[in-house]
Amino acid sequence: MIRAENLTFAYASEPVLQAVNLEFHEGDFVGLVGPNGSGKSTLIKCLNGLYKPGEGTVSLDFKQLQNFDSRELAKQMAYVPQSFGRIMPVSVYDAVLLGRKPYISWRPGKNDHKIVLKVLKSLDLEDISMRNVTELSGGQKQRVFIARALAQNPRFIFLDEPTANLDLRHQIEVLNLLKRMAKDGIGIAISVHDLNTASRYCTKIVMLNQGKVFAQGGNEILTEGNICKLYGVDMKIIKQDNENYYIPKIKCDYDRN
Repeated sequence: MIRAENLTFAYASEPVLQAVNLEFHEGDFVGLVGPNGSGKSTLIKCLNGLYKPGEGTVSLDFKQLQNFDSRELAKQMAYVPQSFGRIMPVSVYDAVLLGRKPYISWRPGKNDHKIVLKVLKSLDLEDISMRNVTELSGGQKQRVFIARALAQNPRFIFLDEPTANLDLRHQIEVLNLLKRMAKDGIGIAISVHDLNTASRYCTKIVMLNQGKVFAQGGNEILTEGNICKLYGVDMKIIKQDNENYYIPKIKCDYDRN
C-alpha cells in the first residue's frame, strides 16, 4: 500500500500540492485528473519518491520512501515520465533491458532476457527491438519506456500521461495492458486528461484542483457538477452499454474556486 498523508510540496515559494491525503493498493488502477497546473505530475513524482515532500509523508507499507535505498525502491515501483529528455543511442532491446538493472549484480541472466522478450511482445515492439531508440517516433519511444518500466517487475507503476504520444490503436493496447496488469495485482497510477479513459479504465479517480484533492472515489464522482466546477465547462454524460461517455460543451456557470 502507498499512502500520502498531509502531503505538501512547493517549487521555491510557490505551493503546488497542499495537504493531499490518499492511498492506493496493489491491484488498484488510479487516475489523476484535473486541469493543467493542478499538480498531477508533481503528485506522481512525490508518490514514487522522485520528489521529497516539504511537509507530510509518503509511505510504502507504512515505511517512508526516504528510508528505502534506491535499488530496493526500484524493485517496488517504476515510473514512466511524460517526456524523456536526452535519450541514450541504444537499441530498443537494450533500453528495455535497463529495466532489469535493480536485479542485476554483474550481467543479465536468462530470466532477465526472458522477461524482456515477454514485455517486447506484449507492447508490439518485437519487430523494432534492434532499432536505435533515437530513430523512433514519439509514440514508439513512449512504448519503449513503458516496456522498460514493465521489465522492472514492480508492485506499482506510475505513468505521466502514458497515451499522450500514441496513436489510437496503441492507446487502447497500452491501456488494456495496464488494466490487465492491475487485475494481476500491480498498482497502476496515471495522470490523464481524457475523462472517458479515466471512467472506463480506472478503479479509483482522484480529482485535483489547485494542488488540493477536490474529490476521490469511483467514476461516480465524475458528475456534471464536479466536472464543471473543476474544468469550467459543461459536460453531457451519456450512458450506453453500461459505460459513461463524457461530451464537453463550451462553458458553464459554476465557480471553480
